[in-house]
Amino acid sequence: MNRSELTPGPRPAGDVTTSAVPVGYHQELRRGMGSFASFAAGFSFVSILTTVFQLFGLGFGLGGAAFFWTWPLVFAGQLLVALCFAELAARWPISGAIYQWSSRLAGTTVGWFTGWIMIIGQILTVAAAAIAAQAVLPGIWTGFQIIGGPHADPSVASPTGARNAVVLGCLLLVVTTVVNILGIRQMAAATSIGVTVEIVGVIALVLVLFFLPERGPQVVAHDTGAAGDGSYFGAFLASSLMAAYVMVGFDSAGELAEETHSPRRTTPRTILRALIVSGVGGALLILAGLLAASSLTDGNLAAGGLSWVLTDRLGGALGRLLLCCVAVAVFACTLAVQTSGARMIYSMAREGALPFHRHLGKVSARTGAPIITSVVVGVGAAIALLVNVRQSAIFTALSSLCIAMLYLAYLGVTLPLLVARFRRRDTGRLPDGVDETGRPLFSLGRWGIVVNTLAVLFQVGMTVNLLWPRTEIYDLTQGTWWLQWSALLFIGLSLAVGVGYFLARRLHRRIELRHVPHTHIEPIAEAVAEPA
Repeated sequence: MNRSELTPGPRPAGDVTTSAVPVGYHQELRRGMGSFASFAAGFSFVSILTTVFQLFGLGFGLGGAAFFWTWPLVFAGQLLVALCFAELAARWPISGAIYQWSSRLAGTTVGWFTGWIMIIGQILTVAAAAIAAQAVLPGIWTGFQIIGGPHADPSVASPTGARNAVVLGCLLLVVTTVVNILGIRQMAAATSIGVTVEIVGVIALVLVLFFLPERGPQVVAHDTGAAGDGSYFGAFLASSLMAAYVMVGFDSAGELAEETHSPRRTTPRTILRALIVSGVGGALLILAGLLAASSLTDGNLAAGGLSWVLTDRLGGALGRLLLCCVAVAVFACTLAVQTSGARMIYSMAREGALPFHRHLGKVSARTGAPIITSVVVGVGAAIALLVNVRQSAIFTALSSLCIAMLYLAYLGVTLPLLVARFRRRDTGRLPDGVDETGRPLFSLGRWGIVVNTLAVLFQVGMTVNLLWPRTEIYDLTQGTWWLQWSALLFIGLSLAVGVGYFLARRLHRRIELRHVPHTHIEPIAEAVAEPA
């Protein structure tokens, strides 16, 4: 696909795209998402009910009650990243946002590898989200513990729990794949309902637990419940992985920009709104759990997390009812992550940047959705689960690995963006323009360089923290070296495969004198050359 093929086509009725730069694609995806559905896509990916329930025990077990403070620290860092993304979403509202933004800011090579890492990270994130079903469903009904029977240990860290998590996760992936195939309207409706249930559930949980306190809020000033006797600083950093895992995916609104009405106005706001609502709600949920837990030292909170708090303090009936809200959130989260991954693959494939791109870049004329990419993400996530069917470390290892890859992909956007800002040091601003209503695009103005610099520093530090070869995260056997170093090994292998494919394509194009498959050869020049 060359540049001449990417001139803007006829716009659908009601889709006004006044902007600073042309998007450059014919409208194939159907615009079926409003403002709330766009917010729901980002909020569902973050999904505090899913991920806080999934990882509360991990964070508390590593850092004790004081791990609460990792939440506002990670939230502040991710808010800086979200502000940068909001600027880019207003200027380039295109599916596969991370790949598209990186390509326009740093060129096709950096953009391709950023997109490649993002795809793998998203597929692994779908698998990690699907595992959350094991943290919830057996607590609702013991019949969901298929492996080992209702009396087996449902903990994901146990052999029976890990295998059952794979079974439940694969079943969930079948359902989310079907919904994605049906089309964006069905996906938007499902996530909107899921988010509504999740928000109601968070409010109900926080209120109920705050009315059942066993201790005061001063508990967060102590490391009660932390494992180990060494330096607390290392334990605190390890416990921050919980917050790091939860607060990602707010960029999903950008991934679905081509399917959103008035995306230049809507998407920046929904990116920020999804993260802010998640940050506030998650902080209250963690604090409520710490206050209401009947004990911080008997090991139940670290092993069972918030699920144990609910069933222990609220009894069977009410606890199970609230767990049903969590189950709905798990479904919406898995669906949103899968949708984002499918759009990323589609965005790269329609530029000929992936193997089998002619098939992966197709949009169904009946549903208006890229069906094949949805199936690929679902199957890829199921494979990631199945190859770990006997690995009890699947929960913590997958969680840290997939989020580390997302942080690397995010860095592939914010770092080139910072370089672009320094090149325009007189203002530090991106090219201006107007949104669909004629108002100025979202902009950080002269604060752009400061915010962007702090965002990059935070991302670098958190990526190192996520990839650090901790045995308590990557090697529960305490003696398998390749498990301990599995994150770095897997990322190295992923990059090696990417380099091999990328070089093969380059050589192939030179032999046949074919065009470059990407469209964004001079990203900054294109932006500057097209005034509003």
